[in-house]
Amino acid sequence: MKKWNILGLMVLGMLLLSACGEKKYAALPINEEVDICVICNMQVKDDAFATQLTTKDGKNYKFDDIGCMNKWKEQNGSEEIGMDYVRDYNDKEWIEFSKASYVYDESLRTPMAYGMISFKDAGSAEAFVKEQGLGTVLTAGELASHEWTQNQNMMNMDMMNDEEHKDGEMSDDMESKDADKGMDMTQNSSDK
Repeated sequence: MKKWNILGLMVLGMLLLSACGEKKYAALPINEEVDICVICNMQVKDDAFATQLTTKDGKNYKFDDIGCMNKWKEQNGSEEIGMDYVRDYNDKEWIEFSKASYVYDESLRTPMAYGMISFKDAGSAEAFVKEQGLGTVLTAGELASHEWTQNQNMMNMDMMNDEEHKDGEMSDDMESKDADKGMDMTQNSSDK
């Protein structure tokens, strides 16, 4: 009879432990070849701006900018989020969103021009602000009342730079072809 009591207590103990166990959510690695931001459809780079969240049912969503993750939360609510992560600006280490410190300044260049970067602690965020001479340090709680707007001038400049870059590549290609032609003409005339 004692064996059954001990066995019963052990089984009951294991059931209690498993029922009380909190579900763990881990940050997933970024795969630049396939990871696309679910809000803006841009490639998610394996950099300091990448963020992600996992819902309680296990779906993982990745974002190229913390502003995009905030937009997802506004559209879908945060009650179904199991865990959300941001990256430390200095070493790209994943940090739980609620434990990170943030720096905002509209002039900070981020992928979607939201001007928000994250740090693993307030000291690192304050050091960044002091070093750069700009920005405001915020907590995760303060982000709930933050006005999430994109710096439209920066977005327009990025679009213009992309166009100039494309035009520049074409011009460079044409210049090098012209230079090659000129070199061929010089070689031909010296051969005569």
